[in-house]
Amino acid sequence: MSKGNTQKSQDKQDELSVRLDKWLWAARFYKTRSIARDMVQGGKVHYNGQRTKPSKIVEVGAVVKLLQGVDEKVVTIEKILEKRQGAPIAQTLYQETQASIEKREANAIARKNNSFFAPHPDRKPDKKQRRELLKMKSS
Repeated sequence: MSKGNTQKSQDKQDELSVRLDKWLWAARFYKTRSIARDMVQGGKVHYNGQRTKPSKIVEVGAVVKLLQGVDEKVVTIEKILEKRQGAPIAQTLYQETQASIEKREANAIARKNNSFFAPHPDRKPDKKQRRELLKMKSS
């Protein structure tokens, strides 16, 4: 590919208008477009610090804050694609902020440490033990 063709494809990519829900799906944050749409409508995704509609046209350089399971990610849009591609290509569409990475790692460690202190019985209680537990909880 010559430099002229590369420049034309870059210009074409910059002119591409893609909806927020479609970009989230193409970047593989959500498995389906309908899930991405529901997350945007439910306020789980913020575009440049504000709630938005799924039909919002994304721009390069915008900051997207989204919930993915129990993790909250803050990413900057690097590229815009309309179609869903493989995971290695999808990872080039955005750059997660360093603060977001550190916060996710800290939360993962906290969740792991918290599970050590939760009581884990060796087996399920039998009928008599369940009755005793219910009696103890109700009194």
